[in-house]
Amino acid sequence: MTDKQGLTYADAGVDIDAGNRLVDMIKPLVRATARAGAAAEIGGFGGLFDLKAAGFRDPVLVAATDGVGTKVKLAIDSGLHGGIGIDLVAMSVNDLVVQGAEPLFFLDYFACGKLDPEAAAAIVAGVAQGCRESGCALIGGETAEMPGLYKDGDYDLAGFAVGAAERGTLLPRPDVAVGDAVLGLPSSGVHSNGFSLVRKVVDTCGLRLDQPAPFSPVMTLGAALLTPTRLYVKSCLRAIRETSAVKGLAHITGGGFTDNIPRVLPRGLGVRIDLPAVPVLPVFKWLAAQGGIAEPELLRTFNCGIGMIAIVSRPAVAAVTEAFAEAGETATYLGEVIEQADSSVVYDGHLDLSL
Repeated sequence: MTDKQGLTYADAGVDIDAGNRLVDMIKPLVRATARAGAAAEIGGFGGLFDLKAAGFRDPVLVAATDGVGTKVKLAIDSGLHGGIGIDLVAMSVNDLVVQGAEPLFFLDYFACGKLDPEAAAAIVAGVAQGCRESGCALIGGETAEMPGLYKDGDYDLAGFAVGAAERGTLLPRPDVAVGDAVLGLPSSGVHSNGFSLVRKVVDTCGLRLDQPAPFSPVMTLGAALLTPTRLYVKSCLRAIRETSAVKGLAHITGGGFTDNIPRVLPRGLGVRIDLPAVPVLPVFKWLAAQGGIAEPELLRTFNCGIGMIAIVSRPAVAAVTEAFAEAGETATYLGEVIEQADSSVVYDGHLDLSL
C-alpha cells in the first residue's frame, strides 16, 4: 500500500467548488427573472414552463439560439464582462419577436478554461437583466470548465430562447405589398455582429481598449464598443398588439440591411431604402474612416445605426410610430416596399459618414 494520493478533478484543472459557489451567487439573479409560467429556479436537471399559466390558448412555439461572436474577445481583453450577458439574450429574443412571438424562457451556456466565479456572475447578471427587460424567465443553464480547450481567462457563450405566439398571428404576414412603409428603430451601437472587422480596425489604428474612444471621448474604447445590444421585445410587441398594422420585422444582425430585410419579404418584392435618412452612429463613421470600409461593406456587415426594421401598412404609419414612441422608441421612415424580382434591397443616395 502507498500513502500517495490519487489524482483529483482539481488536479486536472476543474474546480467543482468554484462551480458550486457560482451557482449560489447567481440564484438570486435567476429568481428575479420569474414570470407567469415559470418559477425561475435553478439546480434541477431541466427547466419547466407552463404555457397555460402564461395565458396561451393555442400557441405555436418559436425557438432561437445564438452567441455573441468575437465580441467576447473584447470583453475578455478589457475585463468588462457586465454587458455581454445582455448581448447574449438580445441576439435570441430579438429574433423571436420578429416572428411575432413573446419570449417565454431562456437558457445560457458558459464555457471557459478556468472558472472565475466573480466574472461569470457578472456575465449571468447581464443575462438576468436582459431576461427581465424582455419579460422572459431564466430557467436554466450550464457552466463548463474545460482546461486544455480554452486558455485561462478565455470563455465563450451561447444562449437559447423559446417564445410563443397564438396560432395565426406569426410574422411576417402574407399581405406585405408594394407601397408598404419601411420604418427603422435605432441601434445602441455595433450590437453583436461584425466584431472580427471591428477588432481588425482597432488593431490597425493602434489604440488600446482603455484609452478614450475617439467617437465617444467620455468612455473608454472598450466600454464604447461593448455597449450592449438594444432589446426590442417590449416595444415591438406593443406596436404589434396595439395597431395590428405591423406586417413584418427584420432584426438587423450579421448581413446588415442587405441580407436581413429580404428574409421577411414575399417573392417578387424588395425594399427601397433612402440612405441619407439612416441615423448613422458615430462609431460606424469612425470605423468607416479608420478602416477605409466601403459603403456596400458597411451595409452588409453592420447595422449602421438601425437595429430593427418594421414593415407597416402606409395608412397606419402614424399609429405605429406613436406606439413605438410610447414604448420609448423613435421610429424613422426609411423607405418603402417595391416590386423587385430578386427580393433585394435597393439603395438611394449615400450614408452620412461625415465625422
